[in-house]
Amino acid sequence: MKQTKIFLNEKDIPRQWYNIAADMPNQPPPPLNPGTLQPITPDDLSPLFPMPLILQEVSQDRYIDIPEPVLEALTLWRPSPLIRAHRLEKALNTPAKIYFKYEGVSPTGSHKPNTAVAQAYYNHIEGVKRLTTETGAGQWGSSLAFAAGMFGIDVKVYMVRVSFDQKPYRKAMIQSFGAEIVSSPSMDTQTGRKIREKMPDTPGSLGIAISEAVEDAAGREDTNYSLGSVLNHVLLHQTIIGQEAKKQLEIVGESADVIIGCVGGGSNFAGLAFPFVRDKINGADIDFLAIEPASCPTLTKGAHRYDFGDTAQLTPLSYMHTLGHGFVPPAIHAGGLRYHGDAPLLSQLVKDELIRAEAYSQLDVFQSAILFAKHEGIIPAPETSHAVHAAVTQAIQAREEGKEKTILFNFSGHGYFDMSAYTNYLEGGLIDHVMTDEEIQESLKKLEGLPLSFNG
Repeated sequence: MKQTKIFLNEKDIPRQWYNIAADMPNQPPPPLNPGTLQPITPDDLSPLFPMPLILQEVSQDRYIDIPEPVLEALTLWRPSPLIRAHRLEKALNTPAKIYFKYEGVSPTGSHKPNTAVAQAYYNHIEGVKRLTTETGAGQWGSSLAFAAGMFGIDVKVYMVRVSFDQKPYRKAMIQSFGAEIVSSPSMDTQTGRKIREKMPDTPGSLGIAISEAVEDAAGREDTNYSLGSVLNHVLLHQTIIGQEAKKQLEIVGESADVIIGCVGGGSNFAGLAFPFVRDKINGADIDFLAIEPASCPTLTKGAHRYDFGDTAQLTPLSYMHTLGHGFVPPAIHAGGLRYHGDAPLLSQLVKDELIRAEAYSQLDVFQSAILFAKHEGIIPAPETSHAVHAAVTQAIQAREEGKEKTILFNFSGHGYFDMSAYTNYLEGGLIDHVMTDEEIQESLKKLEGLPLSFNG
């Protein structure tokens, strides 16, 4: 009988996070204080984040120890299984081997609790009583609600309006874990009220929701802000995925030729890929594919420069691939990928050509998601479907070229709270949104006056 699932024991959970910054050939320019245009200091971040996370944000240490309480929490779902997609391979008649790291086994059904538990713990030990955050599709919001509840912290979630309306059961999950949730833009913040007055029918965006959560946290002494992607420490926490996957591939005597993940801010892609990117830096022949929606093509069509991480310009300036902080993506169902920017670490690795980026339309990714579900028995989240489609595309290419290769992708989350998206697709209600170059250039015009680089 062919082996389908490759498991690790709980004792095999990585006891350290891997920090790609220690091995990158080039570091991204530092985030800047928008008032002084000088690199931000710990004091600039301390109103929003606990000091351990701030230190992780700037660390150059290759490995950072995972605290025991975090490890204990991770045992609820880790290690996650590595699964060989035998049935999909057969359906595609491909010589390629397809493996996926299944992060849908977590309490909230995605990779997001890997960092949510760590962030909740570090806020807890500093006495923080309340956290605010944004969420797109609801995977991050539900994960932080779950994790913060473990440490007795209250949470308020600002959920992007289009996803708030599309995904009522994510809202119910967030509330079930004890958090408060509102649709963003909301009437609860000055930012939200201004945007609703100006654009009453806006579908919202992650940039807007971040602005609201940051404004809320900055206005209360008992509250910190928590982010689910983009920042260095978030990507750091996710690297347990790739470290586990390495051990699992070793068990079956495999090495990956192609490694794939979907990208919104970059956390699930980085979590799987970064431990392997180190191997490529040291000479390994691995093709890394970062997959994004054609309707929000930050890596493939955005500018690599300084921009705000949020719409209201409350955050530091980050050097990243961006479509402009005012960009509001079309209302696609992959809400977790509707972000105008990307992680600075990931953006730098794309610039250095260690990682390739591709953009796909939502009709194509749903077609591959249905194919995957029929043969592997798991319905992918719309975000994850982008990685699924890339794996299918790579497997078909291997068939056409008559070449064997091993494909590994991160199955970042299941889609059982996204069935309205599948209903829409199956009933023919989905349409493709592809941003034109003219639309993107118009959005980027709003960045005039912001620094293009840092020469300090």
